[in-house]
Amino acid sequence: MPDTAPRTPVNRVDGRLKVTGGARYAADQLDDRPVHGYLLLSTVGRGSVRAMDVAAAERSPGVLAVFTPARPLRLLGRGNAFLIGHDWLPLQDAEVRYHGQVIGLVVAETFEQARDAAALVGVEYAARPPAASFPDGIARATDPGRVNGEPSVLSLLADGVGSIDEALATSAVTVSATYTQPIKHHNAMEPHATVAVWRDGDLTVYHGTQSASLTAGALATALGVEPARVRVVSPHVGGGFGNKIPTWAHPLLAAAAARELGRPVKVVLTREQTFTVTGHRSAVRQTVTLGAHRDGRLVAVRHEAYASQSSSGGTFEASPHTTSRYLYRSENIHLSQRIVTLDVPPPTWMRAPGQESGSFGLETALDELAAELGVDPVTLRMTNYATVYAGRGVPWSSKHLDECYRVGARRFGWSRREAAPRRVTDGEWLVGMGMATAAYPAERFAASVRVRFAADGRATVSSATADLGTGMWTVLAVLGAEALGLPLDRVRPELGDSTLAPNIGAFGSGATASTGPAVTAAAEAAKAELLRLAVTHERSPLYGADPAAVRYDGGRLVGPERRIGFAELLGALGLAGVEATGSAAPGPEAGRYAFTSFGAHFCEVRVNRFTGEPRVTRMTTVVDGGAIVNPKTARGQIVGGVIFGLGQALLEGSHVEPETGRIANANLADYLLPVNADVPPVDVHFLDFPDTLFNPMGARGIGELGTVGAAAAIGNAIYNATGRRVRDLPITLDKLL
Repeated sequence: MPDTAPRTPVNRVDGRLKVTGGARYAADQLDDRPVHGYLLLSTVGRGSVRAMDVAAAERSPGVLAVFTPARPLRLLGRGNAFLIGHDWLPLQDAEVRYHGQVIGLVVAETFEQARDAAALVGVEYAARPPAASFPDGIARATDPGRVNGEPSVLSLLADGVGSIDEALATSAVTVSATYTQPIKHHNAMEPHATVAVWRDGDLTVYHGTQSASLTAGALATALGVEPARVRVVSPHVGGGFGNKIPTWAHPLLAAAAARELGRPVKVVLTREQTFTVTGHRSAVRQTVTLGAHRDGRLVAVRHEAYASQSSSGGTFEASPHTTSRYLYRSENIHLSQRIVTLDVPPPTWMRAPGQESGSFGLETALDELAAELGVDPVTLRMTNYATVYAGRGVPWSSKHLDECYRVGARRFGWSRREAAPRRVTDGEWLVGMGMATAAYPAERFAASVRVRFAADGRATVSSATADLGTGMWTVLAVLGAEALGLPLDRVRPELGDSTLAPNIGAFGSGATASTGPAVTAAAEAAKAELLRLAVTHERSPLYGADPAAVRYDGGRLVGPERRIGFAELLGALGLAGVEATGSAAPGPEAGRYAFTSFGAHFCEVRVNRFTGEPRVTRMTTVVDGGAIVNPKTARGQIVGGVIFGLGQALLEGSHVEPETGRIANANLADYLLPVNADVPPVDVHFLDFPDTLFNPMGARGIGELGTVGAAAAIGNAIYNATGRRVRDLPITLDKLL
């Protein structure tokens, strides 16, 4: 067991603001005389804009301008950096790349005036048939070349084995199946929004983003201004899940229109617009083939996948390389990734990109192998427990997945599971149990933090990171309080501003692991500066003392004969505050170890024998995520991830019309998301083993881990309940009748 005591759960420091309406999101930001922009979207799936009739719109009440490819706003470059969004800039040409592409912006005094005027714009297209069918595109799939820094086709074979097919042929038992899932959308609670304000050549943008720094850089490049003249402010983000990393069309147009019109411009997307103006998760078709000895030891794993991609750029799901690449010990592993390029909006990162889809294929295949062998699914996973990262030969920095299995099975009551399907009933309900493994790489980025001691007796801990509801406000406060030895209510966190200490933001489950060590470094630097002032400033009560004899202790400076609080010291010196910046970054340990967070899901479902309705009735998730900074918000992250997996398993999917490329269910009435009635009790348990090889505070990321494997656990439980193996997500009742 861990040799350190778990931290005490802490309420969100921003919680009161959120429940009282005091938290100001991007669309809540007000400025003098703002005007409103409304996007015009294409209604064909491929072609070009031949002409746009904007006369009626321009005559409408309150309209200031209608921007189109014929009257474009000046933008520079080619679109998003890092290939995580569209590779084109809006209104710079007349090409229509997909249904729902931005082709115009109407700006008016009010949102309603802009919206109503937009409805008056007539568009004439030179339309062409789009390539919008994922199944039809499989035959023309292409090789992306590389995936996650490795070849897209990767074979790790035992000595003397010529191919993966040869390895499978020698296996005593093989199972093989194809698993599919549709495009899915992020659907964060807060729709995307931007308010752009220019003053004296400087741009301030209030924008919901996971990275104020990346957004500021993208805007500076597109607008042709110095980066130092762009400030992005995003203190509160109502969910992101990856979709608020790229800089999409609306902030670019809002900023460019504000510059041209000399007025602040606000653009708030409608829910329908978010389905095409911003990104989604790729559709995936994957085939997993497992070969094993009779005792369950894996001989071969072959994982081949197709993922949808857009002709407009973006990033696709890399299912095999993010799951079968390392999760289980096998003598032979073969991975293959191909992409199907379609005329659809660009896909982008979505919570656990690759792992979400890949885990459904791999973890379902493991369950199928367990059934074929007649062994317990937990036992099969323990039989193939990996202690080194395949192909790299390095150990994990810390791995307690085996304990996740044991603790989870005990807490859940796994021993009561009937191995044969359809054995347990409760009235008209068939009852089943399933489980799956969760794993997500532990990411860490360079980050800086500024700590400021203020004369009011409080300390500020600030960094340009983001809080998407993930708890970073509270993490900064908790870690700052620990590092400074102060009560939590005397620490004031600041984040979500590109002018704060540099920080790339919140994604890849890396925000806490990256920012936390920088908090410690900044706190030590600020203490050192405080001590320096205390012994060198002539007005200090400790002036002239031996620096080695003065120490910082819980907000006080303690000398041989005198102790003084930092507020009193700053008051004596006539200073409003003293501050310092500290930074932290990954070191050489990255090449010596594999860093991963692990978990195990256990699930119970009920399926109505007459209607086929599936219901998840309870779940247990045990997590090995290193040291847990705040158990309360961490639990929320895992529960949220499990709910994501529930949506993947039972509800979610975007329906792309193959003839038109239109997303037919681009609204929350037809795109089904889990609601309270769908969500069962979720028992979350953290092992809390600090991983100090990863970073000094021992914390790894967990924000995406809960999603990985959750859908497979649900699907495996449905099989145990019904005897039906559904491999095409979502698992809807018609597939169980």
